[in-house]
Amino acid sequence: MPESPHQGPALPLADREQALEHAARLILQAWRSFDHPRPGQPLPSERHLKLLSRPLPRGPSDARAALDAAAEVLDVSLAQSRPRYFAYIGSSGLEIGVLGDALMASHDVNVAVSAGGADLLEAQTIRWVGEFVGFDPAARGLLASGGTISNLTALTAARERALPGVREEGVAGRRLALYCSAEAHYSVRRAAEVLGIGARNVRLIPLDHERRMRVEECARAIDSDRRAGIVPVAVVATAGTTLTGAVDPLEELADLCAQRNLWLHVDGAYGLPAAACARTAPLFRGLERADSATVDAHKWLYVPKSCSVLLVHDAAPLERAFSHHEGYIPHGGQLHSVDRTLEYSRPLSALKLWLAFTVHGADRIRAAIERNLEEARLLHALVHEDDRFEALREPPLSVVCFRRRLDGPAAVSDRHHDALAAALASDGRLLLSPAEVDGHTWLRCCFVNHRTTEADVRAVPEVVGELSEQLLRAPAGKR
Repeated sequence: MPESPHQGPALPLADREQALEHAARLILQAWRSFDHPRPGQPLPSERHLKLLSRPLPRGPSDARAALDAAAEVLDVSLAQSRPRYFAYIGSSGLEIGVLGDALMASHDVNVAVSAGGADLLEAQTIRWVGEFVGFDPAARGLLASGGTISNLTALTAARERALPGVREEGVAGRRLALYCSAEAHYSVRRAAEVLGIGARNVRLIPLDHERRMRVEECARAIDSDRRAGIVPVAVVATAGTTLTGAVDPLEELADLCAQRNLWLHVDGAYGLPAAACARTAPLFRGLERADSATVDAHKWLYVPKSCSVLLVHDAAPLERAFSHHEGYIPHGGQLHSVDRTLEYSRPLSALKLWLAFTVHGADRIRAAIERNLEEARLLHALVHEDDRFEALREPPLSVVCFRRRLDGPAAVSDRHHDALAAALASDGRLLLSPAEVDGHTWLRCCFVNHRTTEADVRAVPEVVGELSEQLLRAPAGKR
């Protein structure tokens, strides 16, 4: 009988062994380029722009040529894996995590429903994270696409506890409120918008001298709202603010929430891995008393995006907020992961983190975090000892804010630092971001990369000082 044209895959990859070997070479080439800083950041050329304005391809092409084109586009993109990328708190592409992503994508498991061994691996990874940061060695929870979704998921459970049945009945005219630091991540307000709480009902609690939430002010806000008939939903403590790395007083906030019978969520998307380090662990005292906590492993646990972990002690509040029964997902008396989360399409993001802990071990990952902490202290010392600069404060974690000392009005200094941030981006030897602190512009340097070295840290004041001098010497109209 003649062979049916429909036997075999509909979209076979021609020469897949050779394509795979070629992809491996490109990945290795990228890894080698990340081992050392490069002298500048190349921009997309006319050739890249032409490639990226092509119409939809109608026919096939060579896989290796397509991979080469993709690698070229990535090479002219900003890669957070590079050792002098200090602009934002992001991932740094841990190599075993990259391989884990490739393996995970090949199997394409969906852990929204029961998926056999993948379910066990995800649960084990969550327990490992809970133990590593000191939340709970028997932690439950889930993995999500990012801290925004993890925070939203936790606050959905908190809303259901504060107003049982709200997921079915809606808010129905009742006013709700959340409480967080004035420098909490915007994802808290975004969650309030999505959940019907309203951004205006997020109480931004004033800061103390260490830029932490004032517990007594939080208590006053809760009590005032209750007297006004407003339902408090949760307190969101930040364990490492994005702006300065401040850690809210978790123990005192846990006391407050216990007294007021309120959900305490810890947004540790950035900073919580530092709870595993001896020097910074005291900042996180009381973490284990929180109802829930977020850790973005694609930040300070180094794995590639996306890999956010939501930790809880008990999955029941999540199930009360999300469980459901549909004909297309038979339960058979057993709840699935989708009954504890917003997301239906759930890749096995835990695999890369499971591999990171398995291959490197918790002690080496902890040592890498400690090295980033030391790098932040080194930069603070360098700018503190340099008469050209001033530092905002000694970094509690790994974010350092500093700026050039300038005579004259603050507005002149702000304009200089805005221009300086742009000059740094154009120069490309290293990348910092401008940050607005107390209404003024500072330069912000974030250390969350396992590839960053002491030489990279020492380059920061050198390059910043050089470009600042160039701006100051330029004619007034060109500054």
